[in-house]
Amino acid sequence: MIEKPNLNYVNNLSGDDNDVKELLIDVIKTEFPEEKKEYYESYHNKEYKKIEENVHRLKHKISILGLEKSYEIANQYEHNLRVKSTDKSDDFDIILLVITEYLKTL
Repeated sequence: MIEKPNLNYVNNLSGDDNDVKELLIDVIKTEFPEEKKEYYESYHNKEYKKIEENVHRLKHKISILGLEKSYEIANQYEHNLRVKSTDKSDDFDIILLVITEYLKTL
């Protein structure tokens, strides 16, 4: 079962301030595609240290979007990369796809 992203964290952080909420959403919508692109470039080039760094940065977006189980998967994947294992990469790809589709709705 795939989790559905949500804005609960963003809403809590911004309180009743819609300008802050929109700013946070804009940052996510701007940074996520760039970080995802960097991740896939590193993955394609088998640059494990860079892949690990990309996953670490993307984990923050996963967390902000309320994906607790996905965050744990990303964390496991990040640890696997330290020993040059790409175990969990398929799960991570699904998480990135889910987030990409969700951001289109915002």
